[in-house]
Amino acid sequence: MTAMKSILAIGLLVGAIGVEAFLLAKSSPTSAKSELSISNSSSAARPNFDTDIKPIFQARCQPCHFQGGKVYDKLPFDKAETITKLGTKLFTRIKDEKEQQKIREFLDAKN
Repeated sequence: MTAMKSILAIGLLVGAIGVEAFLLAKSSPTSAKSELSISNSSSAARPNFDTDIKPIFQARCQPCHFQGGKVYDKLPFDKAETITKLGTKLFTRIKDEKEQQKIREFLDAKN
């Protein structure tokens, strides 16, 4: 009889967990929507060219691609249009993964 009570108790516990999981899953779309809006709002903070992107190129591509540099007239890296035009071709020089990711986010925001 004690074994039967234990099995019954376990069955009730499993059933209660199942009901709880069902209710949680049912309320999830609202949670998912708020999580989605949070992720959308964080992607709304897209990288700014002057404060986020340009400093990467200043650190990696100066002096050649900035005022007075050898190739500035052909490829000025202080202009967002140049970066947008070249896209991921720039990664031949920009090897840092975090910098590449930031540049990708900037490029994606432009498209």
